[in-house]
Order: sequence, then C-alpha cells, then structure tokens
Amino acid sequence: MPLDLRVDRSSPVPLYYQLAQQLEAAIEHGSLTPGSLLGNEIELAARLGLSRPTVRQAIQSLVDKGLLVRRRGVGTQVVHSQVKRPLELSSLYDDLESAGQRPATKVLVNTVVPASAEIAAALSVAEGTEVCRVERLRLAHGEPMAYLTNYLPSGLLDLDTGQLEATGLYRLMRAAGITLHSARQSIGARGASAAEAERLTEPEGAPLLTMRRTTYDDTGRAVEFGDHIYRPTRYSFEFQLLARS
Repeated sequence: MPLDLRVDRSSPVPLYYQLAQQLEAAIEHGSLTPGSLLGNEIELAARLGLSRPTVRQAIQSLVDKGLLVRRRGVGTQVVHSQVKRPLELSSLYDDLESAGQRPATKVLVNTVVPASAEIAAALSVAEGTEVCRVERLRLAHGEPMAYLTNYLPSGLLDLDTGQLEATGLYRLMRAAGITLHSARQSIGARGASAAEAERLTEPEGAPLLTMRRTTYDDTGRAVEFGDHIYRPTRYSFEFQLLARS
C-alpha cells in the first residue's frame, strides 16, 4: 500500500484513531480510490509496529462510517469517500461532481400540485396555487446518497425530466436566466420511514440528515423550496464559525 502512514506514540491521541484519521484522509483526497484493497490487518500491523486489535479497531471505525467494507475472500476494500458539503448556495450535483463522485439522478416524480399552506408560505404564493413538484433520487458511484423533493413556482422554467436526470436543478435555473442570490436553510436529523429507508437502502428507523432550503433570486423572489434527506454515512455538512467581536 503506497501510503505514508505513521503513528506518534508520544501523542495522547489513541493509536487506532491516528491510523483511522490517516486512512480517512487518504480516501477523501483520492490516494485510496473506491475499489482499492487496503491489505490485511497482519501486514498493516507489522508495518506500523501496532497490535492487530489496534489496526482492527481503526479499520472497524471506517467500516462503521461506511468508508470501508470487508468482503469475504477479497479483503478490506474502499467503498467511497464521504462528501463534505460546505454551507454555501450550491447544488448537490455540483458538489458531488467537484468531489469526483460521478453523480447520477433518477427522477421519480415530475408533476404539478396545489401548494399546501407550508409550501405556499415558502414560495410566497396563495395556498392552493399550482406549483411544480419534483422528486429525485441522487446517486454517487451508483449508490443512493440523497432523496430530493423540490417545489418551484409554476411557469418558472421548463422542468424536462431528461434534463433533470442529466444535470442539476440549479444549473437548469441558471441556464434559464435565473440569478440565484441567497437562501434560508435549516438542517436536522430524524429516523427513516419505511419508504425512505427503501429508497436509500438503509434500515427503517436509521438516522438521516435533513435539509430544508428556500432559495431566492436577485430580485428577492422565492424560486425554489427544497426538502431533502441524506445518508449520514455518505454525507455531511461543514460549518465555518466566527467568534463575535
């Protein structure tokens, strides 16, 4: 394994955690690509002068995160890296593409519905007004990553199913001359319903990340409301926090 792995025995950080962090960094930076074999625990332990239980604990922590998988007769294999999404006005499609995750989309619903009170308030339209509803399953490396439900004002742009499967929603909006300016967003977590679990290949009740966002154009008009769910083993949000002066 052509990786420069080292542990600092004088550090208070546990040895297994040091190893796990280096392996995770190698996966995220592409040094260990999806499908790569990690090698067996005996070789890795001998190379680093660690005990097998220490190496096993490091590997298991990454298996638990969904970054590695143990395959009988094959060994420990890299599955994928976790996408860490910065909190900025960007689309999941663009974030996946920039992370080298080969995004793909399946459109499951593309229809027009009367706006509920919640959707009407988000889009600043009257309750019952017709709005576009799009439901998409977003995949990376062929695996489900997120289930996206979006509402847009009717007539805002042509929501062609083929185009929605070929690219991201925000790209289509920009191509239609819509200038995205700002958004109001909330992030949370909850257990997966039976339907959500089936879509995302997770057990029923498994924890899911949630994100709700209302996006505005440069005139202050609400142009989109999104209600998204993500697999936390594949996805996380990154924050940059500044101290108050």
